[in-house]
Amino acid sequence: MADPSSYRPKPGQIPDSPGVYRFRDEHRRVIYVGKAKSLRQRLANYFQDLSGLHPRTRTMVTTAASVEWTVVSTEVEALQLEYSWIKEYDPRFNVKYRDDKSYPYLAVTMNEEFPRVQVMRGHKKKGVRYFGPYAHAWAIRDTVDLLLRVFPVRTCSAGVFKNAARTGRPCLLGYIGKCSAPCVGRVSAEEHGELSEEFCDFMAGRTGTYLRRLEKQMMEAAEEMEYERAARLRDDIEALKKAMEKNAVVLADATDADLIAVAEDELEAAVQIFHVRGGRVRGQRGWVTDKVEDVTTGALVEHALQQLYGEERGDSVPKEVLVPALPEPVEPVQEWLTERRGSNVSLRIPQRGDKKALMETVERNAQQALVLHKTRRASDLTTRSRALEEIAEALDLDSAPLRIECYDISHLQGDDVVASMVVFEDGLQRKSEYRRFQIKGFEGQDDVRSMHEVITRRFRRYIAEKERTGEWTDGENPLADTTGTTLADAPLTDATEAPLISSLKDDDGRPKRFAYPPQLVVVDGGQPQVAAAKRALDELGIDDIAVCGLAKRLEEVWVPEDDDPVVLPRSSEGLYLLQRVRDEAHRFAITYQRTKRAKRFRAGPLDEVPGLGETRKQALIKHFGSVKRLRAATIDQICEVPGIGRKTAETIAAALARAASPAPAVNTATGEIIDDEEPDTTADSPGDPVTTGAPEERRGQET
Repeated sequence: MADPSSYRPKPGQIPDSPGVYRFRDEHRRVIYVGKAKSLRQRLANYFQDLSGLHPRTRTMVTTAASVEWTVVSTEVEALQLEYSWIKEYDPRFNVKYRDDKSYPYLAVTMNEEFPRVQVMRGHKKKGVRYFGPYAHAWAIRDTVDLLLRVFPVRTCSAGVFKNAARTGRPCLLGYIGKCSAPCVGRVSAEEHGELSEEFCDFMAGRTGTYLRRLEKQMMEAAEEMEYERAARLRDDIEALKKAMEKNAVVLADATDADLIAVAEDELEAAVQIFHVRGGRVRGQRGWVTDKVEDVTTGALVEHALQQLYGEERGDSVPKEVLVPALPEPVEPVQEWLTERRGSNVSLRIPQRGDKKALMETVERNAQQALVLHKTRRASDLTTRSRALEEIAEALDLDSAPLRIECYDISHLQGDDVVASMVVFEDGLQRKSEYRRFQIKGFEGQDDVRSMHEVITRRFRRYIAEKERTGEWTDGENPLADTTGTTLADAPLTDATEAPLISSLKDDDGRPKRFAYPPQLVVVDGGQPQVAAAKRALDELGIDDIAVCGLAKRLEEVWVPEDDDPVVLPRSSEGLYLLQRVRDEAHRFAITYQRTKRAKRFRAGPLDEVPGLGETRKQALIKHFGSVKRLRAATIDQICEVPGIGRKTAETIAAALARAASPAPAVNTATGEIIDDEEPDTTADSPGDPVTTGAPEERRGQET
């Protein structure tokens, strides 16, 4: 590992001008390429205190052994040179998008004497017109089969073409009218070239003029009583319309645009592109990349634009490029796109209308692509095994952690504090064993104390189950005090835990899943949360369960009693698995917290009336118009509501009276609500509803 100060240039040596820089390792291999408006300011950022750098940037500068730069005149030149060097050197620390599949294109070889229509993949060739990409090759063939009736362009290979020319007999397509048979001289090279140009124009979206021309020819043929020719033109028009229907109109103004969307997390990003030509989606493609450098969404968009248009010229770069975030700065990128197209290119974020709606569709596709990529990666047995082995090696475990439990705390400014427990077994989710907790030991915001409480409560159940099944032999329970009472039976802060210990069986008599211990406990957080979890296990006498934490901001793995984090390699499958576990715990916790908050916001005085369901609540509000009018009503008036009896009406009136401030007195004999000069001092009598209590422990609900 190199010390960046050993190869740091002197500040006066670095020019204060636009340029491109390269970091090289000890073997002179380029490991990172970047561009800057000011080389001096940008490179200075890499040579600050290592503790202030992002972990990925820190890894890069400590891997490098030297840095060099090239000065250019403008930021556009810097962008072009950066793209060229990334393509040339393939640096390991740069973002590199990789296609999630090899996309097929519909290609017309206009560089040949007799252009050929075919399916092509891979790198684009000069002089070939490309349309697409398409999701499947069969979609191209279906479209071409429809269009060959109107544009009988050559589709055969060079060998078939030469053989037909030698024998003087065309192929089958020539006999059935789906090829103009230039091989046997039915049309000249010029005529076939014009036919190919018409085919390209139609595929490029210029369809309206050609259809109108065919319709005019059909009407003229009918007027001249050339019915067979008119019928053929009619069938040609239907074939063209059918081909057009395969691409639905999404933008009414016949726009030529590319829409780019990005879905990302801390480690990976997925990019989806929709190619819209003539207002229709003509193609779609997607990429997935590892985020080996700390980049913003705008930077990801810039890298996608470089890869998408780096080899393109002319009409292949559309007039409009819609993106979720603009690169910073945007002017050089827009100027670069304009230069490649040869005319002005608009690079912007859609704000409203059809383009905004279509962008949302592209974003959904990007999200699905990222989820699918993660699912495929997680479902691979070899990958999961390697991830578990890497975790065991990094944390110095005796064996791979086949069962991992992760905990996360969620709240909104100290209110509705909850926690989640998610379970991964053999690297896969076990959603049936997820649990949710409501923090009961204290009020307010304290993630460390909350984590201690949750870990304590979860493993008390584990120990209690071991006692129940007899796995603790007499005198061996480390939780037993001198009186013989175990800490598993003692309350956390009050008696709220006691009912939970006594309900360790499901309805079918089987032990609850709290009985199964994990090999690894992961907490969402850094050193303080890890220390709290470890302290909870130590207090319970549990020393055979490993603990670690994953800090979200820097993706560092913390272990107890260690001042420095464990930094897993960026390409580590173990880090990827820990992140998935942590993110799932966060998702599960925040979903529960939002549910509780929504219930609290919806709570009202009618919620305290026992047996009063949503239907009758709505009927009351609908009848009286508001809770205020309901509170002013007499019991007889409340009884007029369908489904409300006198006893229920009395209960409703009493509940509303208690909820009012100051609370009015209710004459339950007459149903009259009267104002009392002196407040009722019996508001805390045993007959009042109890608003606190330990909820029943159920799978998937709070515990």
